[in-house]
Amino acid sequence: MPRPFGFFVHHQGRGHARRCEDIIRHLDDRPITILSADRSIFGDFDERVEFIELPNAIGDPSATEALHQQQSPDAMQCVPLGSSALKANAELMVDFFSRANPGLMFNDVSVEWALLARLCSVPCVKVRMHGDRSDASHTAAYQACASLIAPYHSDLEQDDYPAWARRKTFYSGGLCTSLDDIPDRKEARRRLGLSQDQHIVLALSGGGGSGANYASLTMAARALPDTLWLTVGPVQLEGHETDFPNLRQIGWVNNVMDYIAAADVVVASAGDNTCHEIARAERPFLCIPEWRYYDEQVAKGRELARVDAAHVLAGWPASNSQWVDSITATKKVGTSKLKPLFDPDAARKIANHLVELDNTLWSEPSAETDVPTTDRGLALVR
Repeated sequence: MPRPFGFFVHHQGRGHARRCEDIIRHLDDRPITILSADRSIFGDFDERVEFIELPNAIGDPSATEALHQQQSPDAMQCVPLGSSALKANAELMVDFFSRANPGLMFNDVSVEWALLARLCSVPCVKVRMHGDRSDASHTAAYQACASLIAPYHSDLEQDDYPAWARRKTFYSGGLCTSLDDIPDRKEARRRLGLSQDQHIVLALSGGGGSGANYASLTMAARALPDTLWLTVGPVQLEGHETDFPNLRQIGWVNNVMDYIAAADVVVASAGDNTCHEIARAERPFLCIPEWRYYDEQVAKGRELARVDAAHVLAGWPASNSQWVDSITATKKVGTSKLKPLFDPDAARKIANHLVELDNTLWSEPSAETDVPTTDRGLALVR
């Protein structure tokens, strides 16, 4: 029987859950345990998979003001004292480690649980994201892990990421969790009842942020009146927007790939899955990074711009001319550098890496094996 694997999955947005499901789909026949605070963000599981629902500890306060005043350790991020939810999370994880004795713990993503796995003597594999992660907590977590997973192309690596961390990073290529077919532009528009001749721009938003800036999109509709502007996903309202007939809010849809395929240009954030969905459909990409901890999306956008895969803005356009210039520049960039960033086999490659790593870590070394000395360099991690 292959060794069990554990998966910790953060419940913010749906990208972490989709990524987990896609990787598990390609794993061999071994017991899988998923630990997450929200069962609803997942689909159905097969008989291999056990689900442990964790208490939601986000925002859980310290038990008293005196406990709240205690210093937070540099090597941790969110560890309130006297929190029953945090304590229950740790108890459930330690119980899983003791009961299942997993070969690997896949972490997507938490500094604290990566460190807890190491303290419990369980090899941990942590998903990496872009951004300035030079703080002590990320450094400690990356050092504690047996491997790091970058679910994107190695061309998008940040120049300042240190060599010791790159050596333990597995670059899968761009992972897109969508399984929908990609219709051609004509078929996509036929499915959606859209004009075959009209120029269409799609503003795409996911569940992890505040949504597209609708006030800015009203400027876009005014600036390019012959263009049909569609929004899929949430929008952020200021409360004083003037609607235009060539600007339509679609909301949440189950057929998002039809809308991407139907568009001439896609406006979206720099979320990993979003970027790779657009690359998969080969649509010109106007990238407007959203605020995230550690400048995650800003850093991702910077790398997309560096490799000329998207036209990247620092913020939403605020005038007619800014919108015209932005759409023109996006079309000029095109998709030739964007398309190769997506890898249809990324999830399978990660699954294979996990199996191979598990076999390597738990194999008995031969007497003549030269075991390398661990690189303990403390260069800052980004």
